[in-house]
Amino acid sequence: MRTPRFYDPQPLLINSEIMLGDDATQHIRVLRLKPGANIMLFNGSGGQYLATLQDVQKRSCSAYIDSFQETNNESPLDLHLGQVISRGDRMEFVIQKAVELGVNEITPLLSERCGVKIDPQRMQKKQQQWQKIAIAACEQSGRNMVPTIHETQDLATWCAIQETAVKLTLHPRASISINQLPDNINKIRLLIGPEGGLTDDEINLTEKLNFTETLLGPRVLRTETAALTAITALQCRFGDLA
Repeated sequence: MRTPRFYDPQPLLINSEIMLGDDATQHIRVLRLKPGANIMLFNGSGGQYLATLQDVQKRSCSAYIDSFQETNNESPLDLHLGQVISRGDRMEFVIQKAVELGVNEITPLLSERCGVKIDPQRMQKKQQQWQKIAIAACEQSGRNMVPTIHETQDLATWCAIQETAVKLTLHPRASISINQLPDNINKIRLLIGPEGGLTDDEINLTEKLNFTETLLGPRVLRTETAALTAITALQCRFGDLA
């Protein structure tokens, strides 16, 4: 049986006993783990720690940290996903699977055809919820570095950020595919549009800001399908998926 893994952001020291955070405590209680059970802890700074549960109470748990394991399951491809927010639970699905596939950063975006309108206070709660989904995906997938879920931005602001990454966006009439991109790319900003697609003005904007239009195939994909297919293709070409 696989050792359960939990994220706890506090400093973790070998041969010390710690009180676990609320989220880890809640997960341990859901799994009905008992004192003496082996667990894995990670705090996002790299590697993971083998620990033994000491005390399990209704609102608190403690664990003794036994040893450190230097594990690195991060992709060599630094991938930042800019995803226009989609309706329902599709955004949560994209975040969960994108993290499992090795994305380093995710920025939720608003565009003309976004179709989702959320007030700032509720948007902040959404961001916190999305970050928890990213953490849970790391716990499940074996990643020890937690991707950042950035605050929501409008599409134009995100696209205009200056950095050295190769900037890509998907378009069904693009002239090149992911397999035709130059070799030795190690940093990418990937823009995925909304369910209704980017407007002509937005496409023109991405062209002016040096985004390369790329093609996944002859079929038009839903936004969540396009995101995960593109990430998988990029990880196969430049990352660590075989």
